Amino acid sequence: MKLKEKVAIVTGGSGGIGEAICERLAQEGAKVVVNYRSHPDEAKETKEKVEKAGGEGYIVKADLSKVDEINNLVEESINQFGKVDILVNNAGLEKRADFWDITEDDYDLVLNVNLKAVFFATQVVVKHLKQTNRQGRIINISSVHEELPFPHFTSYCASKGGVKMIMRNLAVELGPLGITINNVAPGAIATPINQDLLDNPEQLKKVTQNIPLGRLGEPEDVSGIVAFLASDEAKYITGSTFYVDGGLLWNYSEQ
Repeated sequence: MKLKEKVAIVTGGSGGIGEAICERLAQEGAKVVVNYRSHPDEAKETKEKVEKAGGEGYIVKADLSKVDEINNLVEESINQFGKVDILVNNAGLEKRADFWDITEDDYDLVLNVNLKAVFFATQVVVKHLKQTNRQGRIINISSVHEELPFPHFTSYCASKGGVKMIMRNLAVELGPLGITINNVAPGAIATPINQDLLDNPEQLKKVTQNIPLGRLGEPEDVSGIVAFLASDEAKYITGSTFYVDGGLLWNYSEQ
């Protein structure tokens, strides 16, 4: 078990990719803090999967757009398990709009959850690691759109591009502390956020034609690389983005 006795926080762990990450980390022996904002029943289901996988689970509600709630999330995790070793910044959202129609409220929501929360959650975990003189792992669930333009989702692309540069900068700044930081960048993944696409065969065909492997990814395709990056097998890897996209990034075109 690669992560035995390790403690991981997974933001946005109540469903989709986050749920799969929680379950996989538990399979590797980790104690997992499942963060959620608005779906307590789904968070409970994730915790049950964590425990069924052989891990210990704990649920913490937090609105990640608010720094005081981020701080409380980490504090509660430490109070429950005594420490934090791994932070998976998974929570994220997107708002579709033509650039000229984007509202300030929607811009703030996307940037606060996708970028600001990554910055401050990482900051508070790093402070904890420094205070306890321990190494750690930071893993951001980014997107192919940290690199790939995505018309009508400019605020989303801005947030993920920001996450890319946070990761690259912190790889240099945190390396001397023995703290690694990397991004995992999914492409099109079969999760509830893409349910409309999954229910539209014609649109789904257009998307899969852009993917050399010919299918959408599964949450487990993402959770496997996260478990690897959280483990000692990846102790010499930092400052990198790992694309989990079936080849989409290099074969994309607007339909």
